[in-house]
Amino acid sequence: MYSLANLDLLSVGLSTAAIGILAFAVFFNNRKSITNQAFLFFSVITVLWGWVNYSSYQIHDPAMTIWLNRLTIFFGTWHAFGIFQFFYIYPNESYRFGRIYKFLLLPWAFVTSLITLTPLALVEVTRYMADGRAEKIANGPGMALFGLSVFGFVIGAVVVLIKKIWRTRGQQRLQLFLILIGTILTFALLLPFNFILPAVFGMPRFIPLGMVWILPFIFFSAYAIIKHGLLNTKVIGTEILTFALLAVSFIEVVITRDIIGLVFRITVFILIFFFSILLIRSVRREVAQREQLQKLTGELQAANTKLKELDELKTEFMSIASHQLRTPLSVIKGYTSLMEEGAYGGVSKEEKKILHNIDISNERLIKLVDEFLNISRIEQGRIKYSFAEMDAVPMAEGVIAELKEKAAPQHVKLSLRAEEKFFKVAADEEKLRHCLYNFVDNAIKYSPDNEEVIIYLEKKNSGIAARVCDKGVGLDKDDIKNLFQKFYRSPHVLRDYQGTGLGLFVVKQFIEAHGGRVWAKSKGIGKGSEFGFWIPLRGKSERVTSERVKSEGEGV
Repeated sequence: MYSLANLDLLSVGLSTAAIGILAFAVFFNNRKSITNQAFLFFSVITVLWGWVNYSSYQIHDPAMTIWLNRLTIFFGTWHAFGIFQFFYIYPNESYRFGRIYKFLLLPWAFVTSLITLTPLALVEVTRYMADGRAEKIANGPGMALFGLSVFGFVIGAVVVLIKKIWRTRGQQRLQLFLILIGTILTFALLLPFNFILPAVFGMPRFIPLGMVWILPFIFFSAYAIIKHGLLNTKVIGTEILTFALLAVSFIEVVITRDIIGLVFRITVFILIFFFSILLIRSVRREVAQREQLQKLTGELQAANTKLKELDELKTEFMSIASHQLRTPLSVIKGYTSLMEEGAYGGVSKEEKKILHNIDISNERLIKLVDEFLNISRIEQGRIKYSFAEMDAVPMAEGVIAELKEKAAPQHVKLSLRAEEKFFKVAADEEKLRHCLYNFVDNAIKYSPDNEEVIIYLEKKNSGIAARVCDKGVGLDKDDIKNLFQKFYRSPHVLRDYQGTGLGLFVVKQFIEAHGGRVWAKSKGIGKGSEFGFWIPLRGKSERVTSERVKSEGEGV
């Protein structure tokens, strides 16, 4: 008898641990969900009902037996109401109860549960077993109300569930089927062990295990609520570990006989249960955060792919538009030059001035279109490089000769200071000339009148360096950091100087394609600036690694 009693206690204890872990796992999955709250309520009532039910069959005192049995049917009332409430609101995260629930069903459960605590439900023990425990208790008229209430709530719950299954489709219908399976399994166990065997065959042996028969319903409902989350590898591993710890702890409770040891082990069991809940909550939160991060990563990747597609469309549009614009601009330039030279008849001094202004504005537009074309070709990977041996000194002299006329109105002097007469390098001369031209052109634009712009050509670290120094508006730290980015323009020159912020970006792409690097230096706003580039003596069409570029250019 002692071994059977201990086996019953072990079964109820392990059922408590399992139901508690599942209930709180569901609750912490989404504490604001009214469905999860209803599931927690039902689970807690199940645990209370199960322990009181178990205890009522272990007591030999008639008065205590009566009270424990009354508590059993008290919790049984709320247990039946709990399953109805759970089915009624599932799977909503929020729910507004109607008048029938508030003014009929809830008061009905409340009144019934109060009656079960009075002699109207259970009167007295009328027959005892050989060991002194109660075998039969006389029922009062209140038991009819209890039976009607429990039967009504359970049948109502099943009807509600079946209706929801009939009306829903897809994933939600599958979840409802899982709950139905759990319900069928639970009642398939409750009916024979807690009703047929005791009532028909007079075998109350399995009544104390009522909570064990509820486990299928608890498990299937928990899985349906959390879907796949309950079976996440990390979560289920934590749940198995905590359940194992609780099982070991409860076995120690069962086999302990002295009072002090029993109190100590019960305390340990309660502490392990409490910290198990906290551990599962923590793991679930971590898993949820990781899933959220994966979801955000996926959304970010999709957005990034879309942005790339849009960027490609933009680049293609810019390329087509630039090509279409360049043709009429070239035609305008040609006709303006012919008219200015008198090819279509005499031109007055005033008319020549107007034509010259048209030519300057047209040239500015051509330069802008060329920048857009370069950008579109760079982004589409269509820039072609022709590497050949060239001399950087004549190239620099050609840039100065071409820009002297632009520097003349400001009386800006352009000077070239080369360490040697020849600077042979394997490079794309057209691209290199474009880069130096851009630096000198900017230096003239941002220099005050009567100043000097100096171009330095130097040999550095198995390569050549070109530096353009001026005494213009200067740069601050933010400018130096962002100058070579696309469309960046210094806030110190936005109002007074025109530009697109594309020229330096193109320069950077051209120089890095040579395996070189670019830089900008300044002592501050109003203190002039230095722009330069370095390329190796050997030309290459592909970019070298950033580490190689940095190490080779540090001495510049």
